[in-house]
Amino acid sequence: MTTGRTASWYRFSPAAFWRRRLNPWRTRRLLEVHLLVLFLLTAVASTALFLSCRQVQHSAEALASREAPAVQGLAATRLAALRADQEARALVEKELIDVTGSGEAYRSQLSAADQGLSRIADRTDQDLGTVKGLLATYSDSLALGTSPYPDQSLMRKQKLKEAKSLLTRDSVGLVPRLHALQQVQLRHAEATATMGQWQRGGWWLAELALVFVGLTLLSALFVLRDRCGRDWNPYLLAAFVLTVLLAVFPLTAMSATQSGLDGAIKDLREITEVSRTSGTEPADAQRDVTKKSEQVRRKTTDDAWTAPVYQGTLVGSLLTIVLPALGLGLRLDNDYWRRR
Repeated sequence: MTTGRTASWYRFSPAAFWRRRLNPWRTRRLLEVHLLVLFLLTAVASTALFLSCRQVQHSAEALASREAPAVQGLAATRLAALRADQEARALVEKELIDVTGSGEAYRSQLSAADQGLSRIADRTDQDLGTVKGLLATYSDSLALGTSPYPDQSLMRKQKLKEAKSLLTRDSVGLVPRLHALQQVQLRHAEATATMGQWQRGGWWLAELALVFVGLTLLSALFVLRDRCGRDWNPYLLAAFVLTVLLAVFPLTAMSATQSGLDGAIKDLREITEVSRTSGTEPADAQRDVTKKSEQVRRKTTDDAWTAPVYQGTLVGSLLTIVLPALGLGLRLDNDYWRRR
């Protein structure tokens, strides 16, 4: 009974099935085909994996260094301009204009808005010239509206009204223009961080190619033991282990990175919404934006470890090409090619 089961296992086992499939092939030709297939598959897998990892790393770097700071800066500039108007009006209403140092609050907000635009200019290709000019005019109107000269109440009211118009006028005001720029920059950030169909296709191609590389390596090891009576080839074994690692770790690492990028984009959308709906409480909105911006910074800097993963993937991909070529090439040279 036991002997029958053993015979049945040997007859219908995966090894027996694969042996029958390879039976028509001569051993030398079989090894040469394995060598060629492995070279082609590892080249495809390495290229797809290299490009896919590079794309994710590039997206993480671009979002952290350019796109996210631009969205955050535009939101902060918008809120600073609104806060400056609020502080200036409070100064006039409370009749504190003649008090020394009373205008520091709104002037510091205007300074923050101006500095924010200067920093954004280095991180976006959008034209900020009109917005900068509008901010300068708005700053002059606020300065005149809070002038400490006596008997200037009518002039103050006129200049504050003018400043309000420059700030909030539909489409052409400072706040609507900043919001439009912020929407455009947010779309840029989303396009940078979102994985498109081609990127997903690259990952699928890399993973499928690595699966076939692993199966081909197992087949080559089987042929060497079954046909040639050789022990396990260390080059092919190392290549198989490396193939498994390349199929798991880069994908896991880059998936975590992509998840972090998606979370950062969600926070940037919230920052944009908070700055748009700030209403009469820009100070509260500023605190919310600062808090969310810190979360975005944390999520994007956490992805700094993509660089060593990318470098390790590059080295591992090259080794997956070299090791099978060495393992099968040396065996063919020793057993067949030298005998011609």
